[in-house]
Amino acid sequence: MAGNNRDLPGRDGRLPVIYVRGFAGTGGAINSAVDDPFYGFSQGSVHVRADSDGRAQFHQFESPMLRLVTDHKYEVLVHGDQWTFLNSATAGSVSAASIWIHRFYDDSADTFAENPERFSFEDAARDLFNLIKLVLEKTGAPRVFLVAHSMGGLICRSLLQRVIPESLADENGRIDPAAGLKYVARVFTYATPHGGIRFDVGFGLLERVRDATGFQGADIFGPDRMYEYLTPPLLRKVKTRSEFKGTEMPEDGFPVDELFCLIGSNPEDYDVALGLSSKAVGARSDGLVQIDNAAVRGAPLAVVHRSHSGRYGIVNSEEGYQNLQRFLFGDLKIEAELIGFTVGRAAPPQVEFQLDVGLAIRGLPVLVHEQSAAHFCPVQVEHWKEGDPIDSPVPLLTTFLSSKAPRPRVGGREVPRLRHALKLRLMSIREKEGHFFFDDHLEQTEDWQDTLLVDIEPPSAGRPLPKAWAAWNSTIPTALRDWNPKHVDQLKDTDPTPYRWQGHIGVPDFAKDLLGKKAGIRLTVTPRSLSQ
Repeated sequence: MAGNNRDLPGRDGRLPVIYVRGFAGTGGAINSAVDDPFYGFSQGSVHVRADSDGRAQFHQFESPMLRLVTDHKYEVLVHGDQWTFLNSATAGSVSAASIWIHRFYDDSADTFAENPERFSFEDAARDLFNLIKLVLEKTGAPRVFLVAHSMGGLICRSLLQRVIPESLADENGRIDPAAGLKYVARVFTYATPHGGIRFDVGFGLLERVRDATGFQGADIFGPDRMYEYLTPPLLRKVKTRSEFKGTEMPEDGFPVDELFCLIGSNPEDYDVALGLSSKAVGARSDGLVQIDNAAVRGAPLAVVHRSHSGRYGIVNSEEGYQNLQRFLFGDLKIEAELIGFTVGRAAPPQVEFQLDVGLAIRGLPVLVHEQSAAHFCPVQVEHWKEGDPIDSPVPLLTTFLSSKAPRPRVGGREVPRLRHALKLRLMSIREKEGHFFFDDHLEQTEDWQDTLLVDIEPPSAGRPLPKAWAAWNSTIPTALRDWNPKHVDQLKDTDPTPYRWQGHIGVPDFAKDLLGKKAGIRLTVTPRSLSQ
């Protein structure tokens, strides 16, 4: 029976992908969006900022759509008009491993009609549901993957939090907030303003004018409109406007574990409106969406040094694609956490500690996660206080692996293990009443830095849990590429919970006086599947 199940559409993990683009504004911008057959999902890039000075380097990224085709054998079945093609196909005859574009702006383009329809956010969410149902009927797949950029992620959330629950309400009007899970398996959002769009200038005046006038339809990024399209009327007595936070999803709704938020941290290269947008939104952003508003609370996320769009855009990036494919197809969830840190025991209370975190994967030319003070998004490490222990663990990152993915080749030979490098850099600075003091500060000089090298051997047919080896760069006498883990480097599984592996590695001995006698990194690996 297991073999038969794998032959069913989507049972190999390749569910239909539906792409939902971002905000285009009005008029000519909508026309330009409609002119692209794939609404931007086929756009690639050749620029990355990969060195320490931020200089541009050449890296040819084909586009997320083309990489899904070449890496995962997806099909793009347009045939002149995807709606016409789908409607004419017989049920179950279309490949589940297929890519579809939610072309919600087409009816608003004046290149097709003299009097085009005015764009409606709510209609876009309802039409997405119609597309999903049609794709499921024609492919026979159980559910779909949604991939969205910017506003497209809010359309997906409106679908999951309001449209589907309302559509499936029972005869008494009762709704199931988690009903979207019957149609959607996973959602990946690039640079979505989950908490709306706010500005660093104007003291709130710009937001109030935008929301009051609905200028170019941009009020959809304000809290009042977001509350409307994310909250079913039947639930508004329970979830009032005053309680609403865009960065939170209902606890009994679509599971946040199945929603990934990719966040950009490069505002400098976002040149829309001659760079005025990035200046108004502020440095802690991708040029349009502030970092704090780009994620749903509790959802897995990654931060990459990319802009909201453009030459250094987040969708047309290697970093974006690597996170996308790992989240959609990965069957292992990996979490890294700080534990046992008591940093600051001997430091004055005014000293603040910040941790730069970066994740590199063998064979990739970019970091798949990067939080740093240089990009205004380090991990804040709580100062230890007597009688007030530091909250622990401190989450560092979450990533995903596929046990079925091809193994990397090193020196022409396939290696059985997947190598990761977790780069950590701790810095401190004095702060008092919102002001920084630099009298004893050494600029760009860290209190501690090291790199944790981790080799993971995924589960096999007779072994349901992975194996892992780890060592700190400061203890490895060779070049990192030449590190050959020994038995002493293998991490023990310290968690008796079935089907979950957990290992711990303490910081090097010389760092314990600063970081804590029991300071270390905890790695947790949990299998995941597409089953409901």
